[in-house]
Amino acid sequence: MRAIEFEILLSLADRDRHGYAIIQDIEARGAEAAPIETGTLYRALQRLVEEGLVRPVDGPNEPGQGPRRRYYQLTQTGRAQASAEARRLAGLVEAARAARLLTRGT
Repeated sequence: MRAIEFEILLSLADRDRHGYAIIQDIEARGAEAAPIETGTLYRALQRLVEEGLVRPVDGPNEPGQGPRRRYYQLTQTGRAQASAEARRLAGLVEAARAARLLTRGT
């Protein structure tokens, strides 16, 4: 799984979000060193939709806004994949600690 795809799944784990809100959430976590390009986000979202990990849903009608934004929702399969990837990454962190590349506080 690509890092951007995991970041998107992580962003959708707690609630449905539209594309810009996904970008804001990822950047607020400090996950990406450089700002995420819109095209990169939407290509990754399309891959996740094709794989059945995310599905597009209609968003709420926001006063003062134009047409409804498309929101994205994590599927059950997407949640399972995100959990599996989180466990894999946690295992790598433990291996890095065992190799003294990280200490407990980092």
